[in-house]
Amino acid sequence: MITFNRRRAEPAQELCKVMASLTGIFKAVPEPPQQDNDKLVDLFRNRAELKKEFASLRDEKYRLQDRIKEHRASIERVEQKLNHLESLLLDPEWVHNVVTFYQLRRLSAHCASRLARFAEQLKQQREKRVLDKVLEGWRVDQERARAEAEAAIGEQRMHVQRLEDQLQAERHRLDMMGGLSRMMKGKAQAEAIESIERSLAEAQSKESELLQELGRVEAAEPPPNPGLDVPAKRSVNFMILSYAQQLYLHYFEDNLVELAKEAGEKSVGAVSYGDKSDCDEILERLAKRREESGKIDTTTEILQKRAKMIAREASFRRDEDVVPVSSTVATVFDISKNGVVYKMDASLLGENYFGLAKVLSR
Repeated sequence: MITFNRRRAEPAQELCKVMASLTGIFKAVPEPPQQDNDKLVDLFRNRAELKKEFASLRDEKYRLQDRIKEHRASIERVEQKLNHLESLLLDPEWVHNVVTFYQLRRLSAHCASRLARFAEQLKQQREKRVLDKVLEGWRVDQERARAEAEAAIGEQRMHVQRLEDQLQAERHRLDMMGGLSRMMKGKAQAEAIESIERSLAEAQSKESELLQELGRVEAAEPPPNPGLDVPAKRSVNFMILSYAQQLYLHYFEDNLVELAKEAGEKSVGAVSYGDKSDCDEILERLAKRREESGKIDTTTEILQKRAKMIAREASFRRDEDVVPVSSTVATVFDISKNGVVYKMDASLLGENYFGLAKVLSR
């Protein structure tokens, strides 16, 4: 009988426990699943997108705040102007000057409007003339190309018809051959038929190409408006300058043109026209000129004659420039009814009368 020694077994058990604990300590740590890594990446990506969106909203907030400040500042400026105007209207020494000021400003706006309307109509007229010329040439080219294509198609169809007739005749001849004749000449006849068939296929393909070419010709779009070239733009500007000089001469006699220009550039209260009688005199001159405004001589003959005189004096800094140097067009030409020309110095372009610089062709 074997006797179990308990004292010897206890150290062995302890050793097993120690080894088990060490195995647990150095056991490989399992890696997190791939799904957790993807969630973490998505989290950081969403965080970056949110930061960008927040920065964009913050910039939009600052932009709107700046716009609110600008709007408030503009409101304050308008209120200041209204208060200033109210104070002037309440002042018996200034109320007549205010009325005169705005009547002169109205004249300035009226002249600017007439000049702008004339300039726009003149530009459109010249551009239409150029476009009509281009379209006329394009239509002529289209008609010629269409006629050439249709003529080529007609000739090709006749060629196809001849080949079809020839093919039909050769096939009929082959069918009519007897046994002996077919044995002796049948192969050559068949080869001749194949040759005609190839020629016919090529001719039909050529006809299809010609039809497509005709379709392209008929579907062609007209050319766009090429606009005005440098000489045409210069010619337009000379006419605009001529018209501006006509307006200047009409209101020059009573010095209204200078007063209107001043009113258009300054603010109310910055100009004094004198007492009530002085203001009434200016208003009477305005009313008289307003009645005669429809009688301004703007006939094409006069404008063209003056434009030629302006063109002879004008010079340009560069060959591609279309607006002349202001100092070279600072002479106003007054043409009387009997054709006599009087000159006076006035730099309408240099001082931008009637908003002239803005309406010139560029």
